[in-house]
Amino acid sequence: MVKSWIFRGISNGILTTKYPAAKPTDDEIPLRSIPPSETAESDWSKGKNICPTNAIQFPKRNIDLGKCIYCRNCESAGFVFGEEDRIGNAVLQARILSTSSDKKIIEEFEKKRKVFRKSFHILMIDVGSCNACNLEVLNLSNPYYDISRLGIFFTNSPKHADALIVVGALNKAMVDVLKKTYESIPEPKMVISIGACAISGGIFQDTESFVSPIEDAIPVDAAVPGCPPTPIQILEGLLLCTGKLEKQQLDDDTQTEIQVQNTRHDVREE
Repeated sequence: MVKSWIFRGISNGILTTKYPAAKPTDDEIPLRSIPPSETAESDWSKGKNICPTNAIQFPKRNIDLGKCIYCRNCESAGFVFGEEDRIGNAVLQARILSTSSDKKIIEEFEKKRKVFRKSFHILMIDVGSCNACNLEVLNLSNPYYDISRLGIFFTNSPKHADALIVVGALNKAMVDVLKKTYESIPEPKMVISIGACAISGGIFQDTESFVSPIEDAIPVDAAVPGCPPTPIQILEGLLLCTGKLEKQQLDDDTQTEIQVQNTRHDVREE
């Protein structure tokens, strides 16, 4: 039995994803992860009325991907999902929140990125999710994604964590738990909001138990939109925080090429 698995492994070869050394494949970017985009025929007023999370904003004419749950209701209002070019239609949507106009905040964030470039230990906390985002985060530890090859590891203790990954819509019972967990992580540290619920409340934003977006409760460094985001999209956010991935922007709304930094794993010197 053991021999058969060995021979199967040899015959199949290495199946681990090549991302971020190579662009994601279509299989790694399923259709559900493609965000909506406007066309000349888009009816913004109708789109706003049918969007269940107010992601389509009118008269601002803006799509807030932090609120979008990718339900595709807006297709009837003329919005499209670029399935023919999944990679070219900005399916990687992780963004850094700390890079504001405040030079001090930018400098502090860059210092943290340099510290975490060699190894990065992450702790996940669920503050009220449906478990979809949890599963996508945990998929990063399987052999296909194998984040340990990039120097990223899961930990169960806040004392050993470099970053806090938050999933779910923050509810009243979890506010103190979230803050105490954040305070227990030693400096320097980062916080990453995963999924629409953590970023904006998602489909639960108007419910009685929802408190606020995570960034209103604790400082957030990066956010990964989606409902849920795919493992590749989550991995993009982690790599952005470790400085192993750089995202250049032509303007505020257009995401362009991704530059891969050193992805070789080295153990950080303590």
